[in-house]
Amino acid sequence: MADDSAIAFGKPLAATTTAIPGLVVWDLPVHGDARGWFKENWQREKMVAAGLPDFGPVQNNISFNDAVGTTRGIHAEPWDKWVSVATGRIFGAWVDLREGPSFGAVYTAEIDPSRAIFVPRGVGNAYQTLAADTAYVYLVNDHWSPAASYTFLNLADETAAIDWPIPLSEVEISAKDLAHPRLDAVVPMPPRKTLVLGADGQLGRALRDVLGDSNVEYATRTTLDLTDPDLATAKHWRDYGTIINAAAYTAVDTAETPEGRTAAWAVNVTAVAALARIATAHDITLVHVSSDYVFDGTNTNGYLETDPISPLGVYGQTKAAGDAIVTTVPRHYILRTSWVIGEGNNFVRTMMRLAERGINPAVVNDQTGRLTFTTDLATGIQHLTTTDAPYGTYNLTASGEPASWADIARMTFTAAGHDPERVSGTTTAEYFANATAPVAPRPTNSTLTIDKLTATGFTPAEQTTQLARYVQQVLSA
Repeated sequence: MADDSAIAFGKPLAATTTAIPGLVVWDLPVHGDARGWFKENWQREKMVAAGLPDFGPVQNNISFNDAVGTTRGIHAEPWDKWVSVATGRIFGAWVDLREGPSFGAVYTAEIDPSRAIFVPRGVGNAYQTLAADTAYVYLVNDHWSPAASYTFLNLADETAAIDWPIPLSEVEISAKDLAHPRLDAVVPMPPRKTLVLGADGQLGRALRDVLGDSNVEYATRTTLDLTDPDLATAKHWRDYGTIINAAAYTAVDTAETPEGRTAAWAVNVTAVAALARIATAHDITLVHVSSDYVFDGTNTNGYLETDPISPLGVYGQTKAAGDAIVTTVPRHYILRTSWVIGEGNNFVRTMMRLAERGINPAVVNDQTGRLTFTTDLATGIQHLTTTDAPYGTYNLTASGEPASWADIARMTFTAAGHDPERVSGTTTAEYFANATAPVAPRPTNSTLTIDKLTATGFTPAEQTTQLARYVQQVLSA
């Protein structure tokens, strides 16, 4: 039988960090007397309050070993684990097999019922029993699957230099464990993937240029239908660490029609609610792109992230509802933008075509704001998600002085080598006076302050400079 006489009773709940990032040893309070002992093996409220990640366990497993020296591992699984001993003692060896500067780092410790350890995804773990009839328990935050992708390391690899209490030549080891590669042949486990939704849109294409294809997956409307009732089972969501929602219904005028209203609410609200549930359930960071249309435009100053929302039309209402839903996700970034310009059809390209064709446009001069270039937006998203910026809502537009649409048109004509005086100004009311289809109300002031964003270390390019650069890129393409 296992000898539990050496268990330290009455220790306070406490954490000890290790040289492997995220690998943390925990002292557990064990209450015992001559009859035996009791402990709270897993107590979410107390442990999360003490600093343990709220990793959301979904499966509880027990490993029983009847002989001293039984040795298992080194396996790195694609999920997090909370490992503790029910009876007996184990020697544990953990090796970081994740991509990054700590790859190959080793930590060892003895674990009895009064100690536990949190093992993050990608850290290899191996256990050697030090007492007969030893049983250890581990909680994991994903269901076991034969299709899961593991990373293995040879138990006897001299590079890891694990000082096993009982020499491996004297213990029971499976042939499979002895056949695993040595450290120099191990392919490190990558982090959880990033999924970009709306990959064929202006922002989606910019994100592809900024993020590349390494450990990033891109989905379009044809490859992943966000309005599908079965979205929750469409993917193995635990494989993803970040979802960037660049998909949206953006036809602001059509949204005022019965058919457009239905489509806008389906994509901008119902689908976002499904993504929020998925992100919350699987500890995924959800990045959501919003709009200046959540405001009514009556603010005479630039809008802060904390200003009350008051959308004027259906599109703005759906974006405001989507924002409210995303705020319920523990790990989220909402990026509020205005006047988005990227690859594909947009206002600047339209003005360039009119200039080239000799058309002198009348452009609205009573709406003020800043352009948001998709290159800035994509880079800003990358910045927030890779620098541990605080979660929450951020405004992201070009920097510099606000301008009207007519001002932007004149800047575009100038940058393209045409006379800016060919552009005349008109009011929004005059511009849409003869419209035969529904017209959505526009915010008069769409200026968004970006001080909160710049405080994180990222400042978008100045509007005039960025516009001139963009025009030249289009001309040279």
